Amino acid sequence: MTRGPLKAWYAHAASARWPVAAFVALWFALVILPLLLLLVYTFLHSKGYRVVWEPGFTTWTTLFESGRWLVTVRTLRIAFTITVIELLIAFPFALWLAKGCRSPALKAVILAALTIPFFLDLSSRTIVWRAILGRQGLLNTALIEMGLIDAPIDWLLFSEFAVHFGMLAPYFPTMVFPIFLVLSLVDDEYIQASQDLGASPLQTLVYVILPLSLPGIMAGIVFTLVPTMAEYVVPWLMGGFNVNMLGRSVENALTALKYPTAAALSTFIIALLGALLATLSLLLRRTGGLAGIFETLRR
Repeated sequence: MTRGPLKAWYAHAASARWPVAAFVALWFALVILPLLLLLVYTFLHSKGYRVVWEPGFTTWTTLFESGRWLVTVRTLRIAFTITVIELLIAFPFALWLAKGCRSPALKAVILAALTIPFFLDLSSRTIVWRAILGRQGLLNTALIEMGLIDAPIDWLLFSEFAVHFGMLAPYFPTMVFPIFLVLSLVDDEYIQASQDLGASPLQTLVYVILPLSLPGIMAGIVFTLVPTMAEYVVPWLMGGFNVNMLGRSVENALTALKYPTAAALSTFIIALLGALLATLSLLLRRTGGLAGIFETLRR
């Protein structure tokens, strides 16, 4: 007797618009409103240790006159390079894990190993490399003992190389998991049909696997590019004072209680990320996806 009213209630809830309205309101309150307040803060300025509530462009003018654009260029270069390297490494690995690995036990072990870094603090995982890559570290000591070098290699630590190296491991899972999940959903019959029609392995990869895996690739790029743009732990530990990035600049501004400057830097990062992702989406749409880009480059 209770199934009829209960079923009617479920049908009414499914057809009602209030869940959507509630979600939009919650999303606006928790995400959009703080971003708008962040934007408002950028038009204020700080004097000493207090915020002056006088709207103006003082903070933005100071931001660009202080040479922050050099930090922005470095941040873009490092974040883009890390994303490209992670994609080139993660895609074949995810493809093998999804379609080549036939052992469920081995696949489970690999997936578990990829999740282990999420349970460890990033600074704890990064600080270990300083003892290995430093001037008196394990690597330099071993190379000197083997007679391969006469003096310690300086650029192994506190350099852009060290920052790139330190970011590879933490952001590898963020690129692998989305691609692996999408490739796992690709039916093997599509690949088999492509081979039956005479397509080479490269053609199958370009015209079948890559287009079907595009959502995972896009998600992996977002999950890797966005946090690397705001990363400050690895640049601080591996780059020292030689490699300053926007995330470190934001942290320094907050430490100095310069909240308008921190808000302007954060807004600048968000704007850059939005522009990059919009450009990438437009490029993929106009060229017909990764296969279209590959065909354009081949021509």
